[in-house]
Amino acid sequence: MPDLVHEFLNNFAHNLFKPLLLFFYMGFLIPILKVPFEFPKVLYQSLTLYLLIAIGWHGGEELASLSTKEFGQAGGFMVIGFFTNLLIGIVAYFLLRAGTRLRKIDAATVAGFYGSDSAGTFVTCVGVLGAGVVAIPYAAYMPVMLAIMEIPGCLVALYLVSRLRAQGMDVHGNMEGEEGYISAEADAGSVLDVEERRYANSASSTGSSKAYRAQGGGSSTAVAEPTTMGKYVEAARSGERSGQGAGFGSHGGHEGKPANSHSIFSLKMMHEVFLNPGLFLLFGGIVIGFVGRSQGVKVTADDDKLFVSLFHPILCLFLLEMGITACRRLRDLRTAGWRFIAFAILGPNVFAAIGICIAHLYSMALGEPFDIGTYALFAVLCGAASYIAVPAVQRLAIPEASPTLPLAASLGLTFTYNVTIGIPVYILMAQSVTAAFPVEMVS
Repeated sequence: MPDLVHEFLNNFAHNLFKPLLLFFYMGFLIPILKVPFEFPKVLYQSLTLYLLIAIGWHGGEELASLSTKEFGQAGGFMVIGFFTNLLIGIVAYFLLRAGTRLRKIDAATVAGFYGSDSAGTFVTCVGVLGAGVVAIPYAAYMPVMLAIMEIPGCLVALYLVSRLRAQGMDVHGNMEGEEGYISAEADAGSVLDVEERRYANSASSTGSSKAYRAQGGGSSTAVAEPTTMGKYVEAARSGERSGQGAGFGSHGGHEGKPANSHSIFSLKMMHEVFLNPGLFLLFGGIVIGFVGRSQGVKVTADDDKLFVSLFHPILCLFLLEMGITACRRLRDLRTAGWRFIAFAILGPNVFAAIGICIAHLYSMALGEPFDIGTYALFAVLCGAASYIAVPAVQRLAIPEASPTLPLAASLGLTFTYNVTIGIPVYILMAQSVTAAFPVEMVS
């Protein structure tokens, strides 16, 4: 154990001053020092495009070289990874409910972020594993794991929010007992009051025009139907009794939608979950690399300029932008409370430890030892939080949740922690677990 701790401290100190992280620090300082610099959005999109396709292509080529037995192991690990992140999302929700003062809707959304993964953290970990004097190996199918383990968080958030809506969440995302909660009856009543005032104003206006016309100011006479208000009141009260406001659904605040509409799992939403740009580009790169390598063409050779030599320089520019964004997101944590901040920093360690233990149990069941890099990447996929896929889902399906708190936690704190401290910690965890419980190979 002392040797492991000494190795960890060396790796940690070395990791902190790698060019990858130095670019991240430089970006982090730009908002602090108020440097008048804006990272070009188009360049950031181009860097993301390159990194996703490069990782996917390389992973696809490596997949094509796997044996049938290794393919079976990879398939099993993918299923385990999916359900591991599903479990982490649920655990995160209960931790947030028990340890913070977040509203249920915000806790559900943040849990979705942590039940997903982060492409930025993954590519940084890949860069760290390959940046040492001796590269730390990892399984060829890990890029596929990145794609698979992004999905559970989206499903967790959608499911939890659909349950909250079924339990009576109001149009602002508040539940009964939370500050600012508006019951369905009160919401319908407020709509009714507005319409009564509109009718009164209309009647007053009609009365004035009738008086004007009686004095010769107009040639036509318009008389309001005396039962119109009574009909509207009865219709509104009927809607109130059925749990709907007049013309409004009780959830989401969208006019004309029924109160109990469960369109949260609509075709459009599933398209956003399974065919978001990041997932599509990553899978596209994997398929292209796999098909190309199956034909005997290996693009990502050691001397390849585009997909190998340029990977680290482009990753440095990517981390420069991520540093800027992470620092700016920290401002949104001013009202979050220290418990929420502690969750965003300590939670990844818990989730990564869960991931490493599950991966090691699978390794022991197979009788096949995993590379340390495989453990580290799996820990990163478990301990990271989404900042691309789940925010897109939130924007479409969960508009009631806070738009700032989840990203402040995932980008401002968790991403910053993972790329600076977390990755060496996860490598140490993996080394400790594999040393304490060695895998007996099955002959």
